[in-house]
Amino acid sequence: MKLLADQTRLTIIALLKEKEMCVRDIVDLLETTQPNVSQHLRKLKTGGLVKETRKSQWIYYALNVADKPYLNSLLEELPSMKDKLGKLNPDCCK
Repeated sequence: MKLLADQTRLTIIALLKEKEMCVRDIVDLLETTQPNVSQHLRKLKTGGLVKETRKSQWIYYALNVADKPYLNSLLEELPSMKDKLGKLNPDCCK
């Protein structure tokens, strides 16, 4: 739960709740730097909340909470990020 006390990490979790994403997509949506996003993703991965998958040259991140039912109520309370996801460049990370 301490990992989710940070607004940036909580926003990343809300984004990943909608779909798996590459770092570049998250950087664009959060309007921050790649090192900043990577550091937050590293902490979330170390905490077991996200997992990564390599596809070609890109690494995609997704939620890893299936074994953490205590987070379900928190995830349900997160606002939808579908509007933000609509602003993504569809050719990013391909």
